[in-house]
Amino acid sequence: MNYFKSFSEQLERLDAANFDELALSLFGFQAKENSVYKAYLDARGVKPENVKSLREIPFLPIGFFKSHQVVCGNPVIYNDFYSSSGTTGQITSRHYIWSSDFYLYHAQTLFESFYGALNDFHVLALLPAYLERKGSSLVAMADHFIKKSNSGQSGFYLYNYQELIDKLRSLKAANDGKKVLLLGVTFALLDLAEQYAERFPQMDNLIVMETGGMKGRRKEMIREEVHDLYKKAFKVDAIHSEYGMTELMSQAYSKGEGKYVLPPSMKVFLRDVNDPLSWSAKQQGGVNIIDLANFHSCAFIETQDLGRYSGEGMLEILGRFDNSEVRGCNLMVN
Repeated sequence: MNYFKSFSEQLERLDAANFDELALSLFGFQAKENSVYKAYLDARGVKPENVKSLREIPFLPIGFFKSHQVVCGNPVIYNDFYSSSGTTGQITSRHYIWSSDFYLYHAQTLFESFYGALNDFHVLALLPAYLERKGSSLVAMADHFIKKSNSGQSGFYLYNYQELIDKLRSLKAANDGKKVLLLGVTFALLDLAEQYAERFPQMDNLIVMETGGMKGRRKEMIREEVHDLYKKAFKVDAIHSEYGMTELMSQAYSKGEGKYVLPPSMKVFLRDVNDPLSWSAKQQGGVNIIDLANFHSCAFIETQDLGRYSGEGMLEILGRFDNSEVRGCNLMVN
């Protein structure tokens, strides 16, 4: 636990200049202290002492979070975990955490670095399905944001769309100088857009942010189609997005066009779609993530997402591998 506290303090001083050094140090620690990751490295024939650069680090397939307790140190010290969403019958991921306070503090820090102080917002969280189960890291983050907004107007919404519309109208009328964050799961925002477009108020201070999440409730749609529908219905020029998952402690944000700016605690490498052990020679490939905030579990994750880098060097998430299990937070294929 002392190591975790020390590393969390180092994260606060993190910058681009020391990311690689910190990541390699963390790799050395997790190669010894994470029994699941150690066994994976042994199976790959990787000797940690021979790894000298980030591109030499093996990334743990994300499926291990479904079948194993992926933690550093003695597993019995971990009592809390976040779990992924999924359709009936699916095995869900569990990300055991050393401190929920750290996760919430870190999430707040990342959000505020992109958008400013939460107490300048009214936060309206439209998260049906996620609210109807226990263990969602997204719900925990949204609840924290609602509390930190210090606004009596902030709150959660399930399927009570008319109540949400009424709240938006009252916030527009109040015109109190605060921004309004409408944070919503994709299928619920689609329902809202299709059913209430004509009654949706036009607001200059509104940020609409989708978090992914079709959950098999809607036919898959390309991102541009969904965002165009949103923009027309919600009367905004851009749709913001949050990219996170149960297995990660960090989040990335997009202020439009599905192009994400990575936070200081994350780096993404693209692997060959046909050979997970090779890096992609193209601007597109499978997404491998280093999340230094995962210092208590595994910071080196081979996801089932497909991504590419834009001409501006921003990350775009294109969808999931065709042969991967459909996850609760499945993003629209682009």
